[in-house]
Amino acid sequence: MHILLLNEYYPPDNSATAKMAAQVAERLAQQHEVTALAGRPSYDPDEFYPYAPLHRTIRNHVAVESVGSTAYSRHQMRGRVANYLSYLALAVPRALALRPDVILAMTDPPVAGIAGAFIARLAGRPLVYNIRDMYPDMALGGNIVGQSEWIGRWEKMHRRALKQAARVIVLGDDMCERILAKGAAPENVVVIRDGATPPSEMPETEDPIVQEIRCGFQFVALHAGNLGFYGAWETLLKAAEILNNESTGMVFVGDGANRDALERSTAGMTNVRFLPFRPVEQIPHVMVAGDLQIITVKRGLEGVVVPSKLYSTLAAGRPVLAVAAPESDVARIVVKSGCGVAVDPDDPIAIAVVLRELRNDPSRLSEMGRRARETAKSYARVDELNRFVATVEEAVATHGRVSRNLNS
Repeated sequence: MHILLLNEYYPPDNSATAKMAAQVAERLAQQHEVTALAGRPSYDPDEFYPYAPLHRTIRNHVAVESVGSTAYSRHQMRGRVANYLSYLALAVPRALALRPDVILAMTDPPVAGIAGAFIARLAGRPLVYNIRDMYPDMALGGNIVGQSEWIGRWEKMHRRALKQAARVIVLGDDMCERILAKGAAPENVVVIRDGATPPSEMPETEDPIVQEIRCGFQFVALHAGNLGFYGAWETLLKAAEILNNESTGMVFVGDGANRDALERSTAGMTNVRFLPFRPVEQIPHVMVAGDLQIITVKRGLEGVVVPSKLYSTLAAGRPVLAVAAPESDVARIVVKSGCGVAVDPDDPIAIAVVLRELRNDPSRLSEMGRRARETAKSYARVDELNRFVATVEEAVATHGRVSRNLNS
């Protein structure tokens, strides 16, 4: 069958959603014809596309079509919105012209699922909705927007898309609970996690790159990834302030909308460092550099955001400091498996206490790392991708049976 993947970001964009979209598309392409309908690269791309109404290429057996959307920097909201709107204006008519057998919509731009539902209705095809970040909940919870009439209309259209979808694929049990509360049929909602592949080898802690990332601290709690609106950043920095002059460092590797403000707020603190993203080949060094890997979800955003880096952390055998509410997926997995510690995202004192305890108990950290490796086996990426393929195939088969019954 012909599967149309609708997502603005796709390689050479190098966002996390672009990379995951490519993994899904390439796995589907092993058995089916797949077209990824993307925009012009604008998310720190590895290569630049000059303007063209439509740019076509083949990447690992996937037909990638990039419409001629704007390609402003994502760091300015006006430019990002222009990219979204121009992408949708061009992608929707192109999607209808392609006449696929199924539409697989992700969540870039935030209304891609609604656009996918619109295309599916007009084309009479099933929709598979893969929710990676839940909107408008994320925009509200991250204080990007406030409640308004148009947010209410957005939510209404989103709920309609959820009810229309033949299958809704979510990233965790906490997200599943939120989707069911919005009216999605339980039999149509499937939890498929991103998973991870264990690295073939990891660098030694004495490696110069690892030591550079550790910034000279004796004990390091490290956060690697986007410094966006979803994390309990203020709580973490207050905990770091409590631990100042205790040989315990907090290192943030990455970038994001909040980085500049966070960096300014730590002026004068000697145990906090902000480092840029490292090259892809140095990701294992980043994983090893932290005695603990921090994964955080701001209270109220559990199920709205599901950090996929949990699985790569587990696969690397690293202990986890989950700064998240108990009902979040990351806290549930960490507590159940014993691969780390979960702490209230509003309690900096508790974080400081935990870091002191673990700093003085290397054998406990070692056991957490062992349990992380064991837990990772339950979330192997190859198994999760196989489930994804089976879910898409089932959605098409179910839609076909329903259509035949309606016509008989």
